[in-house]
Amino acid sequence: MTTTPDIARILDKYPEEEASLIEILHDVQLAHRHIPKDTLSAIAAHTDVPLSRVFGVATFYGAFSFEPKGETVVKCCMGTACHVRGAGRNLEDMEARLGIKAGQTTADGKLTLEAVNCVGACGIAPVVTVNEKVLPKFRMTDFDKILGEGGK
Repeated sequence: MTTTPDIARILDKYPEEEASLIEILHDVQLAHRHIPKDTLSAIAAHTDVPLSRVFGVATFYGAFSFEPKGETVVKCCMGTACHVRGAGRNLEDMEARLGIKAGQTTADGKLTLEAVNCVGACGIAPVVTVNEKVLPKFRMTDFDKILGEGGK
């Protein structure tokens, strides 16, 4: 088993124990914008966790992805309060503007669009997050700013 230098640096930060698993997966996701499947064996060996369990944890949590995410990740909350206040229409408009569906990444790898369950910010609905930054009372003019189109 070979480990790339960047994965080795991540593993070296953590104790060789199961308790490190989620933090290691998180750091790999941050470094690569996804979890490359070929890193799972090295993670399993470092944490002394069976490969099947590492895979199970990586697939259980929605924050982890085996597919590369865009440099910018836009999440549209689809919880009840956001839905009532127009989140569905916002999502449709974003999909149309980008030419992708929720769960996909633009061909240039710049932006990933996701529909997510409640983000717990119902009082400021509809909510969109951009790389975890919360945008309250979201409108499509806000999306124009995200794209750098200045309202086009």
